[in-house]
Amino acid sequence: MKEIVGINKGRAMDNQNLKYIKAKNKVEKEKSFYTHIIIYLLVNLVITTFKVWNNLDSWGSFTNELISIDVLSVWAIWGIFLLLHFLSFKFGQGWEERKIEEFMNKELSNDSK
Repeated sequence: MKEIVGINKGRAMDNQNLKYIKAKNKVEKEKSFYTHIIIYLLVNLVITTFKVWNNLDSWGSFTNELISIDVLSVWAIWGIFLLLHFLSFKFGQGWEERKIEEFMNKELSNDSK
């Protein structure tokens, strides 16, 4: 009887560890996404500043350079990758969680044998 209680207690601990690992994985992915946003903003602001800095002759030349294809393309292209990162972060976790659970269940079933 003690052995059965020990096995159930072990599975409960494994289940709790699995939940912790899943939660930690989600937090790491969220942190990675927010870091990506910060880097996106900082780097693009620096690039935009350098590209626009050379055309500070008048307000018209400043605004023309600010909305030029050179400046906007950097924001747009990287923005597409940021959007893909967001979509994978928000909606792409289902298959990953299923695979983790599948591997964990295989490990748990192998450990119980």
